[in-house]
Amino acid sequence: MSVFILSAFGDEISPDLSEQTRVLKAHGIHSLELRGMGGQSILQYSLKEVKQAADFLSAEGIAVSAVGSPIGKIPITDQFAPHLDRFKYTLEIAHVLHTQYIRMFSFYLASDQDPVEYRDEVLNRWRHFIEAAQGSGLTLLHENEKGIYGETAKRCLDLLDTLSSKIVGATFDPANFVQCGVETYPHAYQLLRKHIRYMHIKDALALGGSVVPAGQGDGHVLEILRDLKASGFTGYLSIEPHLQDSLPGGGPEKFAIAANALKNLLAQV
Repeated sequence: MSVFILSAFGDEISPDLSEQTRVLKAHGIHSLELRGMGGQSILQYSLKEVKQAADFLSAEGIAVSAVGSPIGKIPITDQFAPHLDRFKYTLEIAHVLHTQYIRMFSFYLASDQDPVEYRDEVLNRWRHFIEAAQGSGLTLLHENEKGIYGETAKRCLDLLDTLSSKIVGATFDPANFVQCGVETYPHAYQLLRKHIRYMHIKDALALGGSVVPAGQGDGHVLEILRDLKASGFTGYLSIEPHLQDSLPGGGPEKFAIAANALKNLLAQV
């Protein structure tokens, strides 16, 4: 039986963690993909500060669905050792937040760089991530993102199949595929279904790439949700509005539009 658990990126509501939780609870959402607070990435905080945030969220009845980390979101030509250290710190943060998942990426490539030439380096770096995370109980989720090695479904599949690790899965983001000119459904979804552990709920228009509420773009979000339900998927649907420039109103108002759009789709699943 399929179970969808709603979560969200609260930093698009407000940089203030208390405001994030207030709005989430007003929409009946009790999980948070913690990417930032106070205008900074969660990775910028000390473990003591992260513990204070974790205690606050627990008292508010909010679980952390994932660390929305920027790991892997650097150029592939940048030095790796400092970034690996940053990843190891992210593992500590995840434990303090009592979450299972860390969202990650597969490194930016310049427009004139052939992805094939950097495949081995991407895999080597991810193997170091896996080695560092072994035994931690954490799952590393690769998100498809425009401009990184894994911006296409085929390269995501190659990465995940080649790594073939029980602690690595996919965060599937329909809008990001749309913005890369990749058909989300059935193409990308069917290629990656076996690896999908987590969903970002974000939609976009193929013409121009603007992000729009779920179901109003070309991401085939409804079809994907129906297929996930039919296949017995259990996991998080994390709302990532990205509506800052496309709709009027402040963060809470735009989040309401995004949350209601997802709920409308779920009523049709």
